[in-house]
Amino acid sequence: MISVSQFMTVKRVLKWSIRAILVALILAFLVGFVAYWRSTNDCDRNAGPPANPMKAIRFCEYGSPDVLKFEDVEKPVPNDDQVLIKVRAASLNFIDPGVMRGPWPLRLMSGLRKPEKTGLGNDVAGQVEAVGKNVTLFKAGDEVFGVARPSLAEYACARERALVIKPANVTFEQAGCVAWAGFTALQGLRKGNIQPGQKVLINGATGGVGTFAVQIAKSFGAEVTGVCSTGKMDLVRSIGADHVIDYTKEDFTKGDQRYDVIFDNVGNHSFSDRRRVLTPNGVCVLAGIGGAGLHSETWGRIVGNFKADLLSRFVRQKFVGYVTKLDKEDLKLLSDLMQTGKVTPVIDRTYKLSETAEAMRYFEEGHARGKIVITVEQDNKK
Repeated sequence: MISVSQFMTVKRVLKWSIRAILVALILAFLVGFVAYWRSTNDCDRNAGPPANPMKAIRFCEYGSPDVLKFEDVEKPVPNDDQVLIKVRAASLNFIDPGVMRGPWPLRLMSGLRKPEKTGLGNDVAGQVEAVGKNVTLFKAGDEVFGVARPSLAEYACARERALVIKPANVTFEQAGCVAWAGFTALQGLRKGNIQPGQKVLINGATGGVGTFAVQIAKSFGAEVTGVCSTGKMDLVRSIGADHVIDYTKEDFTKGDQRYDVIFDNVGNHSFSDRRRVLTPNGVCVLAGIGGAGLHSETWGRIVGNFKADLLSRFVRQKFVGYVTKLDKEDLKLLSDLMQTGKVTPVIDRTYKLSETAEAMRYFEEGHARGKIVITVEQDNKK
């Protein structure tokens, strides 16, 4: 039996534990409440017209593509380690609709009540306008591509390590859609330890990342199978796939073929189904969750990817996630692959900078064949 003293000790511990939890919850609520109402952005602070204006896409509130405005903003000034780029082309990426709409988990990083940063876009291609005093690799007039934030504007600043020289045989539109989709495909295939002669399946082979993944896998010497819908089969063949599976007629997880690497851009099959078509030491790369932005399957597929990663720790086959990162050497490799013709960016549609809201509406439909490119107005083009 528990003695009276022991009972009193347990009672005191429980009482103070409950009090501590309540205090922590109250403090968390107060901190969140204050952070929510104090969250502001430059839209709140800009009282007058910019002194040195340029056109850019800006969103002052979270919401649908209607929040995207084509406005005058202050032209950026590069710091000592940056390059100022006259933007010729940029593109939309998977993260952009989420940044724009601001689901609550993402707002913990981007601003609770309003977006802290009101610009949009990461990929960029253009001409160097000016360089900071510490920049040694570029000079005014150089044609470059890579990563700049925000890039949906007439001018953008980028770090020196985020850019490389654009190959002469690549257009600004092509170069402006390479960086993040190319990084995601290249780094994901590496995560799968892709080797020459292996059988590689790309699930979701026709989006921005998928079209890069098919071509990069072929450049590594793999035998590539692409999965897509009926109307996109010719596209997948045209970019080098050895085999194409129409998912409206055939489930690749039910077939007899086994794959050394599955680059899964969709996440629409169970852990056990994907295991069945992997070789004994095969790797499934958890590259995406299908479509752009948020959709009805988003959270379920995110949870499914975490679950697959966890469960694979107990079997020989591996399901691996990764975080895409900026890497100058990878950018150089992508540039070399384009220069040699092994990779050609697939562009679905091109919109002017002033038409970005329309481009985002189309992008969110989730049916793009390759990349959606944003160009600046005609007087800023070559």
